[in-house]
Amino acid sequence: MQLNYKQFGNGTPLIILHGLFGSLDNWQTLAKQFAENFSVYIIDVRNHGKSPHTAEHDYISIAEDLKEFMQQQNIDKAHFIGHSMGGKAVMQFSILYPEKVLKQVIVDIAPKKYGRGHDDIFDAIFSLDFNTLQSRNEADEQLQKMIPDFGTRQFILKNLDRTDDGKYAWKFNLETLFREYENVRGGVTSSKPIDVETLVIKGEKSNYVKTDDEANFKILFPKTTIASVSNAGHWVHAENPRELLTLVNRFLIG
Repeated sequence: MQLNYKQFGNGTPLIILHGLFGSLDNWQTLAKQFAENFSVYIIDVRNHGKSPHTAEHDYISIAEDLKEFMQQQNIDKAHFIGHSMGGKAVMQFSILYPEKVLKQVIVDIAPKKYGRGHDDIFDAIFSLDFNTLQSRNEADEQLQKMIPDFGTRQFILKNLDRTDDGKYAWKFNLETLFREYENVRGGVTSSKPIDVETLVIKGEKSNYVKTDDEANFKILFPKTTIASVSNAGHWVHAENPRELLTLVNRFLIG
């Protein structure tokens, strides 16, 4: 599979994965800052952005995509950052291929199975009628009825794209993501501890990573450090990028 990606800088490889409904653009500003010290690769995960659409969407498949991507780029080992869904994908990759992971940063997600937290978003996305939609503003007005939070709507609307016939379409593969949502919210497990240095960054205002989760992280990845970013919810990299940048550089560079 040929994943869509952008690359910045030189040095030790650093691969960054976005979350559900996201794209590599979510991390581009930070990637350029990380590029002062690393060769940074931001990737569109399968079924997102400009990467291929497939019928499958699970963490083992995404991990295999990462392995293939590293082979294509002649990368033997790399640092990894993953946010939310991307964080689970990074954890799955390090479980399968720990020898290819230098250090990993997991942003505001735990390895556990989560409840259904995106049903309202799916309903809103499915409600848009592309046959009649005339503008992004109109799309925003329609989504507002079901997604009152402005930031969440803008995040979703970044995926709205013009087609060749002048109509709108989603960049992500809505049908597969909806059908495979159980896999997205599912957990990642290992029969043995994984010897990979791990930094877990959680948003101070987020409830995605709880105290029990911190203990479970240290069972799965014994070399785990937990850090909290102030004045940030789940979208840590968007809400307090400066503090996240400092924490990650300190962890990766030492």
